[in-house]
Amino acid sequence: MAIRCIPVEEFFRNPRISQVRIAPDGKHVAWLAPNNGQLNVWLYDPASGTGRFLTDERQRSIQALAWANSHTIAFLRDTAGDENYQLYLLDIDSTAPPRRCTPAYGVRAGILNTLPHDERRILITHNGRKRELFDVYALDLASGDLECIAENPGGVTGWLADDEGTIRIAIRTDGANTTLLYRDRESEPFRELITTNFRTTLVPLRMAPDGRRFYVLSNRGRDTAAVYVFDPTTLHEEELIATSDTYDMDGILYSLKDRRPIAASMVSWKHEYIFLHPDWQALWERANEHIASELGNALVVQLTDWSLDHEWIVLSAYGDVQPPVYYLLHAPTGSLHHLGSAMPHLAADELAHQQPIHYRSRDGLLIRGYLTVPRQSTKPLPLIVLPHGGPWVRDVWGFNPAVQLFANRGYGVLQVNYRGSTGYGRRFWEASFKQWGRAMQDDLTDGVRWLIANGVADPERIGIVGGSYGGYAVLAGLAFTPELYRCGVDIVGVSNLITFRKTIPPYWTPLNQMLDEMIGNVETEEELLHQVSPVFHADRIRAPLLVFQGANDPRVNKAESDQIVEALRARGVPVEYYVRDDEGHGFLDERNRTWMYGIIERFLATHLGGRTCNGTGDYAQ
Repeated sequence: MAIRCIPVEEFFRNPRISQVRIAPDGKHVAWLAPNNGQLNVWLYDPASGTGRFLTDERQRSIQALAWANSHTIAFLRDTAGDENYQLYLLDIDSTAPPRRCTPAYGVRAGILNTLPHDERRILITHNGRKRELFDVYALDLASGDLECIAENPGGVTGWLADDEGTIRIAIRTDGANTTLLYRDRESEPFRELITTNFRTTLVPLRMAPDGRRFYVLSNRGRDTAAVYVFDPTTLHEEELIATSDTYDMDGILYSLKDRRPIAASMVSWKHEYIFLHPDWQALWERANEHIASELGNALVVQLTDWSLDHEWIVLSAYGDVQPPVYYLLHAPTGSLHHLGSAMPHLAADELAHQQPIHYRSRDGLLIRGYLTVPRQSTKPLPLIVLPHGGPWVRDVWGFNPAVQLFANRGYGVLQVNYRGSTGYGRRFWEASFKQWGRAMQDDLTDGVRWLIANGVADPERIGIVGGSYGGYAVLAGLAFTPELYRCGVDIVGVSNLITFRKTIPPYWTPLNQMLDEMIGNVETEEELLHQVSPVFHADRIRAPLLVFQGANDPRVNKAESDQIVEALRARGVPVEYYVRDDEGHGFLDERNRTWMYGIIERFLATHLGGRTCNGTGDYAQ
């Protein structure tokens, strides 16, 4: 059976449902849903089965939401991609418009703790007093007034509150070292507990039930991060909660009702739980079995949210060929109610499977990743290398619209968790330090050559597409291995590490010493940065390049794209360059995403021979 040529807009339209959150009392569920081309807040009443939009944003999608109490929703939205998030409150029982509660311009706000047992207030942060520092404020839900309850003395990059709303821990850094500051009660000053080098993970997660100790992620004395209970008196990890010898743990799920962890989470090749609460494990296993019988076995089922009394639980299920589907589980009966599918127009049998892979780098490091092969294909394949951004994050198994678009057009897609990708332990992460354009790039090159040697990839039809650090990897690939790639697509990528380091957002300033060690010091290691900055090696780039940039990008300044485009055009290298004035670090707007990937589709077809759609569901000739 012929595979349908799925139009670009079907992959990149806004999801029908995302960020599903249940009210603390379990009586309402809210999520983001498309309306007038943007993501808006939808309120659903499980008892009646009815819902309605609570917002009517038309210029910019809402980017995050949370229940402030059972009658109030808090949400965040920025302006044209500037990442200065403003916080709004929304009364679900009122027809009044949302109330903006944080400064309007140039200030970045975030939700620190919704204090589920406190109906009167939540804790937020913003940098209105000083752009590089975030203070903590108590937000009165009735009046919208803000009260500063913790002023940042300098260098504090994180705060932890207990369930009563008292700030108990501050995380202070000078860039190279991190100090945990602790206090027993609000009336006391903070005292220094322990200082670690930034290479050591010691991250507070939440206070323990005794109100004195706290849960942490720690890799002290080990390679992978594990979950412990940390004692502020002995300064030791006293109790091991969850661990893996291969992968980092990345957090815990916690029951306020039972005052104990439900599960610890980690990512192997996919998201996984280590359950710590037998009742929750039994609930999850029964729900998992039911969902698998409906959607198929190759799924990840996640506990997304739950009511305070545990009667209602929100679940999400997804896979490589299954965009997220959301359910409401009634815990006492085990009944599941289908809330919605993110992309119901895409059928699993039209999509391509994403297979975990691994290979050895030239220096012997085990490199993991994913390979997606079109459903109907003949090897060797034209190949798209898709390096992730970050770079200190990782790719994860699951539905990816860009991967599926490329596979639908006949390309194999290689995603590499190159050295430095997180989740694989400290040694693997540290192996990336000062290796931009060097060993990190070699890991990508080695993956491509491994696929060529095994007859999977056609050496004459290989392209590279990436955003942010992935965009840097595109430029580095074209500059440092020009024989390997026939074309590249750079989306908000770094071209000059010297100017990149000099134009970081003000709230990254406390991290400068860490970035010196991880990337390179602008003052003392300019030559190192020069050597691995693609803009200074533009004379080696000969493959056609496509560049996209958001004009308001606060992380990778527009000048990064301008520089590489100017350098290549001066040499006569073909470059297509597109800038969106209403975007920042990546393209959030549905119309802009669709437009961008339509251009990418045609560009890749021109240079690699892949297919395009003719608008009828068939492939253009």
